[in-house]
Amino acid sequence: MGPIQLTQTFYDKVWGSPALSPWFPAHDGGSVGEVWLTQQPALPLLFKFLFTTERLSVQVHPDDHFAGQHENSCGKTEMWRILRADPGAEIALGFKHEISRERAIEAAKSGEIVDLMKWIPVSPGEAYFVPAGTVHAIGAGVALCEIQQQSDVTYRLFDYGRPRELHLERGFAVSDLGPYDGRRSKIRCPFFATEELAFEGRLRLRTGGELTALLMLEGEGMINGMPFRMGQGWLAPQNDEVVLEASTPVRLMQVIEP
Repeated sequence: MGPIQLTQTFYDKVWGSPALSPWFPAHDGGSVGEVWLTQQPALPLLFKFLFTTERLSVQVHPDDHFAGQHENSCGKTEMWRILRADPGAEIALGFKHEISRERAIEAAKSGEIVDLMKWIPVSPGEAYFVPAGTVHAIGAGVALCEIQQQSDVTYRLFDYGRPRELHLERGFAVSDLGPYDGRRSKIRCPFFATEELAFEGRLRLRTGGELTALLMLEGEGMINGMPFRMGQGWLAPQNDEVVLEASTPVRLMQVIEP
């Protein structure tokens, strides 16, 4: 069986954007925050494109152990690859200094938690690893590609007054409350390994027995004789060869589930 294109599903979000180009056509009449790339039955990993015009909530995800005990789910470790960043765009990872749980809860209730976090200016091409337990947020004016465990368990700690539920007790039960430097070039963890590939002309990839996905970040061409373009995700066959031919310079993220 040859490569399989993953299904694209668009989700409107209050913090989303109609400006999805060049990865997807403009989305009139709504603000798309997330585009999911999926397959049925569900894969162990979930791939997304995110587009923001407002800050997302300050949040944290549990690990497998806590999520299994309390949510009947796996945990959520993820990574972000920045695709586009407006002037002043930033993300938050961890805190400027170590704080106590009591101080963190107090700051979440007052909103001061936003100022206690470490905000990082971002640029296209950067990648960040966000393991379970990392308190984080994505700022406005960012487009990114996200790779994560197949979990939707999110504990919101602060949400800028939006009328959504907060999860302070469970959220701070799983939170690391110190500084964290998440920038990486290559990412390898127990759940996935990522490598960015750029090429012109032809590229041959030999796959192993693991799940291998190819996320198209830039360019277009053919994959085993089928057309591809940026914004798509492809599931590669196991123990086989994939041949990519670029009609424009291509940049892609290769994701392997170890």
